[in-house]
Amino acid sequence: MRVAIIGGTGVYRAAGVEDLRPLTVPTPYGPVALSAGRRGDREVLFLARHGEGHSVPPHRVNYRANVHALWQLGVDAVLATSSVGSVVPEWRAGTLLLLTGFLDFTRNRPHTFFDGEGGQVVHTDMTEPYCPRLRDQLAAAARARGVAVVPKGTYVGVEGPRFESPQEIRMFAALGGDVVGMTGVPEVTLCREAGLCYQSVGLVTNLGAGLSPTPISHEEVVRTMGESVERVTGLLLATIDGLEAAPCPHCRRRETLP
Repeated sequence: MRVAIIGGTGVYRAAGVEDLRPLTVPTPYGPVALSAGRRGDREVLFLARHGEGHSVPPHRVNYRANVHALWQLGVDAVLATSSVGSVVPEWRAGTLLLLTGFLDFTRNRPHTFFDGEGGQVVHTDMTEPYCPRLRDQLAAAARARGVAVVPKGTYVGVEGPRFESPQEIRMFAALGGDVVGMTGVPEVTLCREAGLCYQSVGLVTNLGAGLSPTPISHEEVVRTMGESVERVTGLLLATIDGLEAAPCPHCRRRETLP
């Protein structure tokens, strides 16, 4: 079984993965640098979403290349981390949640593998954008480790790199959003198009603008992520150790991608 971890802000290395080696994968959208290693009898790939030293801003991440590389490598399950701002006042910094849905407010990103080339038109169902089986396995690992997680939440994907205004945060709350971030979309939709089991763990790093008593800064996000990184990566590793090898009944891997 081959598993991938996509590390977001603050998660830049594959802690707990052995025999790591660098790997570069050519894709139709450009090359992707990642690391490959093992965790027990499972092959684990690690991809730093923002590149070496957090050098790529969220609106310039090559999401199509990243997901295509994982699909090419035959990945069965993708676990991702996302630092998020909370739209829910009670969810303070350090809160973990399992994402179950999204609202897309991004603007300028390539969103699909299927642009109509060669007359191929594909419409992908998003009723369950995240993998319910993978989410259940994360929840089980959290219970076993005594890690508190919110079992569901709606992610609001924004363009960035700026933070949101208080008016936008109020709008997102009115629309049913729970947390807001700059990288979860189109990553989730591309994984669904590719038929990969994908689940993201959100870590609240700050309250949204207008809810936070102080201005929001990237330094605050990095600091909170640093304080929680062991808890997050420990949960991911425990999930990998307990993953079922049987094919997922929800996610059907596509045989071909452009």
